[in-house]
Amino acid sequence: MRSEQEVNRAIDTYADTVRRICMLHLKSASDTEDIFQEVFLKYALSAASFTSEEHEKAWIIRVTVNKCKDLLKSVFRKRTIPMEEGMELPQEGREDHGEVLEAVLSLPAKYKNVVYLHYYEGYSAVEISRILQKNVNTVYALLSRARRMLQERLGGEDEDAE
Repeated sequence: MRSEQEVNRAIDTYADTVRRICMLHLKSASDTEDIFQEVFLKYALSAASFTSEEHEKAWIIRVTVNKCKDLLKSVFRKRTIPMEEGMELPQEGREDHGEVLEAVLSLPAKYKNVVYLHYYEGYSAVEISRILQKNVNTVYALLSRARRMLQERLGGEDEDAE
């Protein structure tokens, strides 16, 4: 079990990352807060030792993604309708990039993960493959497909066309 000081440091360091990943997956503020608590509770109770800050961050991201997937698969979730249905997502940070964010949010989960980790967290495809436990070539393929989907949704021009 970790000390209160260690847990508080992790929350200060990774809170935004955990919340953003949850909102990408769940699109629900209340579910995001539930998963946020579960992730840091698991961290507090975990005896895992980390070799570096990057290793710790990857562990937090992996736990967050898994908790989101578990919630989305749960029977309870399948039989309820979220209160936020039909409501807009929170407006904070969306002024300039609202259309892009909406397009990213509309991607299937497997694409959202790689787009978020690559463009928002700055991870390379090799690092993403380790975090998501996928083949590196799969990550490259997912990024490529996600870019194409985003170009179609945003009406952007094809980079290869000249």
